[in-house]
Amino acid sequence: MPSVTDQLSTVVEKTERLIGLCQALQEENDLLKLENQSLSVALSTSQNKNSDLEEKLRVLKLAKSFSDTNEKSLDIKQKINEFVREIDKCIVLLKK
Repeated sequence: MPSVTDQLSTVVEKTERLIGLCQALQEENDLLKLENQSLSVALSTSQNKNSDLEEKLRVLKLAKSFSDTNEKSLDIKQKINEFVREIDKCIVLLKK
């Protein structure tokens, strides 16, 4: 059976190892907290940028839809003008 001094010495060594491990884990924890904070800021920035880009895309789609409508309106006006000209020609032919 080991003596009390040997047992105490073993307990002291194990305690010192545990304290060292605890300090190492605390340092790792601090580093992970900093990394987490950094990633949270990066995520927030990315989300804001994504939100801005989605808004720009929505505005572009809206502008494009107006542009398409204007082109369609122009096509319709041209067709109506063509029909009016044809009707005018027919009226002239009927008067003869």
